[in-house]
Amino acid sequence: MTDFSEPRFDHPPRPLAQRVGAIAWPSFFAAGVATMVFFAFVDPLTLRDMTFPDLAISRELGYTLGFFMFSSLGVEGALVQMISHGFVSGAMFFCIGVMYDRVHSRQIADYGGVVNTMPKFAALFMLFTMANAGLPATSGFVGEFMVILGAVKYNFWVAFAAASSLIVGAAYSLWMYKRVIFGEVANHHVAELTDINKREFAILAVLAVATLWMGLYPQPFTEVMHASVNDLLHHVAISKIQ
Repeated sequence: MTDFSEPRFDHPPRPLAQRVGAIAWPSFFAAGVATMVFFAFVDPLTLRDMTFPDLAISRELGYTLGFFMFSSLGVEGALVQMISHGFVSGAMFFCIGVMYDRVHSRQIADYGGVVNTMPKFAALFMLFTMANAGLPATSGFVGEFMVILGAVKYNFWVAFAAASSLIVGAAYSLWMYKRVIFGEVANHHVAELTDINKREFAILAVLAVATLWMGLYPQPFTEVMHASVNDLLHHVAISKIQ
């Protein structure tokens, strides 16, 4: 089993880590607050392009937060989240590409009721949207949970700001999915859609398996990076840069 206890250093952390953290924390906090304020005051209907946030703002803030906590739990969580980001965001962009290839539009207003004509696609898109929102048992949950736990150990309010930004990002993801996939068929372009073919299904199925595998059994990922992360933190702690 992976041991997430903090590495024991022969020397106390030098000011380098403290200086970097002192710069990173206010920057991260400001970015998180700005994200929350933006989504609180901007009408989602004005965010017409499905790729607008790729819903990745909270992901990038998350692994940035993890790296600058200088703890094994935070750094490993950030690395896991970056791997998950590759799977989930790749799948999300592929899903948007599937719809664009058929309708030739990324505008949310041009969709609606896609589940009526593309049920298999809608089911897979739901999985990746929920993984993007951090649903437990998906890869999106593991890294987020590790980073939030590390943030709580560092400072409760930093963890609160990070968790709040994740909640707002998840809310937008679910709103976008509901607006595009559910409801009545919006126009004749949606009515004429055909479900994903075997090639598209195979690609999405591979990404779905990777997303679920990492969410249900993350130990192979955390185990292989644990020694490297502890070694990195050890070198940071004994850096001669003052």
